Order: sequence, then structure tokens, then C-alpha cells
Amino acid sequence: MQEQGAPFHRDAKKAVALLLTINLFNYIDRQILAAVAPPLAAEFHLSDAQVGLLSTAFLYAYMIGAPILGRLAERTSRWWIIAGSVAVWSLASGMTGLAAGFGVLLASRIIVGLGEAGYGPAAPALISDYFSIEKRGKVMALFYVAIPVGSALGYVVGGAMNKWFGWRSAFYVVVVPGLLLAALSWLMREPHPHRPRTVSKATLRADVRTLLRIPSFMLNTFAMTAMTFAIGGIAFWIPKYIWLRITEQQNLGPFIALGNPDAIKQSNEILAEVNTTFGIIVVIAGILSTLTGTWLGEKLRPRFSGAYFTVSGIAILLAFPCTLAILKLTFPYAWYAVFGAVFFLFFNTGPANTALANVTSPAIRATAFAMNIFLIHALGDAISPPLIGWVKTHTSWDTAFTLVSLMMVLASALWFMAARYLGRDTEAVEKIEAERDAEEAKAV
Repeated sequence: MQEQGAPFHRDAKKAVALLLTINLFNYIDRQILAAVAPPLAAEFHLSDAQVGLLSTAFLYAYMIGAPILGRLAERTSRWWIIAGSVAVWSLASGMTGLAAGFGVLLASRIIVGLGEAGYGPAAPALISDYFSIEKRGKVMALFYVAIPVGSALGYVVGGAMNKWFGWRSAFYVVVVPGLLLAALSWLMREPHPHRPRTVSKATLRADVRTLLRIPSFMLNTFAMTAMTFAIGGIAFWIPKYIWLRITEQQNLGPFIALGNPDAIKQSNEILAEVNTTFGIIVVIAGILSTLTGTWLGEKLRPRFSGAYFTVSGIAILLAFPCTLAILKLTFPYAWYAVFGAVFFLFFNTGPANTALANVTSPAIRATAFAMNIFLIHALGDAISPPLIGWVKTHTSWDTAFTLVSLMMVLASALWFMAARYLGRDTEAVEKIEAERDAEEAKAV
């Protein structure tokens, strides 16, 4: 049995490395738009609401495509789905750079969303099949470290490329690496290649009803929705908000409005510096919090079955005052509050996503992640970026950010409620996986 298992373990390491790299580019692609939003909006004379719509269009395509492609991933090679998805979103990112008007910009972001919709459900389901529940949390943490790192690189790459070569170049640089990653994915094989895939024979509606009856899954999904509502809206607008705050502190606004070339050049340098600083903060705080959150959840899990959700609830509650502090402090002091907010917002990433896998059976795991993706984006960051833009237009940035940040408190309450169900629901899936492994051992 060891000889048969050895190739599987080698594939597991290669798979995690490849999926982590793809996830890195996944989030680079997402955040580049936010990094170059000011010069892009200036070139096409877009309002804040229109810029927010570009983010919303991506998310609607992503969340609508996820259930369809997630279901397909349970019935065909998930690596093939991933390969096609990465190729599509990489080419669509290049299309964004070639856009000559708002219509093409909108269409390209929709295609990027459809591409990423195939990757979102398939990747964590693959990782869950490669690793047992005991090892899954640590591997998931490594996989999701790509979120802060990729997001940060999106800001840094976007800001730097805009400064040196213009905003369009930021979208071109991700095309070739994406196509290379797609080719590598095409050559990968499914985990346990000698074992038949566990596939649900029920209808999609029946599988969704099954998921609705798992309280820890649903409460976790609703908590992640509230968190995504807050973090999605804030993350999209924070570079522009900080850029405006700093230009106001330096009294550049009137000169920029008059088209003063020196003021415009200085404002572009400030934007690049904001993106770089924010990117560095997201990398450091994001990595530390993602790994620390998973470590703490794993450490407490033997003593408290709901530990994953307890640490998530406490952390996001602490993110709320940090976010309010950003609005009140002047820069550079406000950067410390930014660090605190990012740290506590990413703290739940490993525990919450690992819990999604742990409470759903292998047969419907991709569908579970697809359903989670649909809900957290449909009710979360598909709404919040344009909402912040609208509220800011009618009131102020501070009011808009404060209202959206209140969802962090709701997320905390939902995770505390979910903690009481997590142990029971995890044990039910552990039993299913143990029976499957026992049957495989008998067959061998």
C-alpha cells in the first residue's frame, strides 16, 4: 500500500504548490483594478458609481458562474476546469488593458469573473481530497495565504506599473504567467487516481437542501457574507480614500482641479506610494493573521470543538474599532490602524474556510464551496462597493465606511452562534470519510 500511496503524496505537494501560485495570481488580478481606479476613471470620465459597477459586474459573473462550474467540477476533472478557468481570466485581464471604452471594460471584468468562477469551488475541494481533516487546516492556511499576498501584490504591481508605463500595462503583465499556470494545471491528475470519485447522485436542489440542513455551514456562510460585505467594499475604495486624505493634507486638491502638471505628477506619486504601503501592510498583516488564526484554531480545537468560529468571531469584532480609527487618525498615524484592521479581518480566513470543508461530505464539497461563493458575493461585496460610492456621494466617506463596517459586528455574532454546532457537524463528515477509507483499504 505504501508503494501505491507514494505517487499520491508527491502529487499532493505539487498540487498545493500549483494551486497556491494560481490563487496568488487570482487575487493579483482582482486587486489591480482597485489599484489603478483613479487614472482609469480619469481617462474614461467615470463616476465613483461606475467604477464600483466594474467590481460588481465581476462579482455577479463570479457568483453566478460558481454554482454551474462547481457542479461540473464534481463530475469531470477539476484540473481541467481549473486550467480552462485560469486561461480565460488571464486573457480577459489583457482585454481590460486594451479597453477603449466603458463597455469593453465592463465586458472584460465579467469574463474575468466567469473564469474565476471555475477555480473558486474546485481548488479547495481538491485540497480537501488530498489531505485528511487532521492535516487540512494547516494546508488550507497555506493556500489562503495567497489572499493577502496576492491582494497586496495587486496593489503594488498596479501602482508601480501605472507610475512607470500607465494603468493599461498593469493588466498586461498577468497574461503570460496565467497561461503558463493553465498549461501546468492541464497536466495534473485527480487525487486518488485509482479510486472512483465520490459523486452525488441527487439533484442540485436536493444537495442544496442537504447543505441548508447543516447549521454550522449556513451560519458560517452568513458570517462570511457579512465579513465580505465589509471587507470587499472597504478594500475596493481604501486606496482612493487614503490617496484623497493625503492629497488633502498636502493641499494638492485645488491645484489638481486646475490641471497643474506638477500637482498631478505629485498626486500620481502619492497614489503609487499608497498602493505600495497598503500592499506591504496587507502582505505582512495578512500572512501573520492567516497563519496565526489557523494555528490558534488548531491549538484550541481539541479542547473546544467550536474553536475555529470562536477565534474568528473575536478577531473580526476587534477589526471594527480599528476600521473606525482609520477614519479619525491623520496619516501617517492612520497606517497603524490600517495594519490592525487588516490583521483582524484576515484572522478568520484559514479557520472559516477549513470549517466549510470539514462539515461537508466529499460528494457535494465543490457544490458547498460554490454555494458559499454565490451567497457571500451576492449579498456581500457585489453590493458594498457601489453602496459606498453612492453613500459617499450623498454624505461623506466617513459615513459610508462606518455603515459598511457595522457588518463586522454582525459577522462576529453569527460565528459565535455557529460555534455550538461545529463539533457535531464535523464528526458526521469524519464518519463518512472514515467509512470511505475503510472500504478502499478492503479493496486494496
